[in-house]
Amino acid sequence: MAALRYKTAKEMEEKIDNYFESLKGQPLLDCEGQPVVCKGRIVFLEEPTPPTVCGLALHLGLKSRQSLLNYKNRSKAFEEVISRAKLRIEAYAEGRLFDRDGSRGAQFTLENNFGWKKEDASSDGEGNNLIDAIAESLKDLNLSLIHI
Repeated sequence: MAALRYKTAKEMEEKIDNYFESLKGQPLLDCEGQPVVCKGRIVFLEEPTPPTVCGLALHLGLKSRQSLLNYKNRSKAFEEVISRAKLRIEAYAEGRLFDRDGSRGAQFTLENNFGWKKEDASSDGEGNNLIDAIAESLKDLNLSLIHI
């Protein structure tokens, strides 16, 4: 049996926090140290990177996504640290549902990695799927923006 890379949940939590910090990117700063903004968006020298479970496992020096998930079974402390990290990744993906460019990828990862499942229409013929409703709203928004 291989030696464990992390002896304590606190040690892993520090490395996880480092992972999320590393994803923020590097904004271009003006001579006063303020981020440069163009057309309402911050200009980056290095673009932010989306958080992923596999990316987290790599940052932690683990061999696989499953290795990360196996740590959850070690103790309640490891379970809490890893669950919180996964929740941060899930929250990012959920936020992308409202973003025209990222909604399809967000739907995919939420359905396949976080258990969000599409539901069939209910017996009364009305849909009850939040992801479909958001996607439909985005389509309506895109159509209305085209006509402006």
